[in-house]
Parts: sequence; C-alpha cells; structure tokens
Amino acid sequence: MTAFALVACQSASESPPEPPSQPALAAVAAPAAPNSAVLDETVTITPPGKGVPAKYAAFSGIWAGQLNGIYEGKLAVLTVSPGGQVTVSYAWGDVADNKPGVADGAGRIVGNTLKIGRLPNGADLTFTMLSDGVLAGTYTLAGQTYSGQFARQ
Repeated sequence: MTAFALVACQSASESPPEPPSQPALAAVAAPAAPNSAVLDETVTITPPGKGVPAKYAAFSGIWAGQLNGIYEGKLAVLTVSPGGQVTVSYAWGDVADNKPGVADGAGRIVGNTLKIGRLPNGADLTFTMLSDGVLAGTYTLAGQTYSGQFARQ
C-alpha cells in the first residue's frame, strides 16, 4: 500500500501531457464547403494499360484547381485508351449562376490537349498538359470562359 501511495504522488507531480500538435489535427478531413466541387466517392481510376503512350497516360488521375482563381473544379480522368480516348467525371462548385454539380463524359487527347465533349449542363471543357505536369483548364458555359490550372491530387 505504501508503494502505491508513493507511485500516486510521483504521478501527480508530473507535468500534464502536451496537447496534440497542429499537424495531427490537420490530418482530420474537414467537410466540403457547401458550394465546392465534390467528386463522387466511388470514382475509380483505371490505370492506363501498357499500350497507352506516356503522353496520354500522363492525364490519368484526379486533378483539382480553380477557375478564374475562385471557382473550384475537379477532374477525374477515369480511363485512357491507346488512341487517346478518355472517360471522365468532372465536378464543379459554384460557377456564376451554375450551382455545384458533377457529370460524366468522354473526350479525346490530341497532342497535349484533352477536349471533353459537352457536359449535360452545357459546359465545354479543355485541358492542356503543361511542361511542369500541371493542366491548364478552360470551362466555357453560356458564352463565358473561365480558366485556371489544375494539379494532380
């Protein structure tokens, strides 16, 4: 019993544990903002096959960026064929009067540019691979063109 009391006294004199560091707190995912671009959680990227040229395979994956510095966009290049045909899913946040949404589509890579067929909301999308591995994107809707850079996620 004396040993137990001694241990209890020693424990009480120790300094309290330090709070978790900020990086550990940052690792917790915050919920998406109400007007942000959100891809469906079931989006699956199929890695390009061995016959897909490297310049086409470079487009595969999930990309995120901002148009005109304020409008969020996310591009998932789901599949890439040896001939440059792609399937995609594109999510957008608020863009002018267009509310956030997501649409699946198809397109084709020619040279270093991916042109996606018109989305159901009427938007036309084009993404050009820059030398630093970033995509320069344009989103045209109702006569307005928005542009920005997208980085691989």
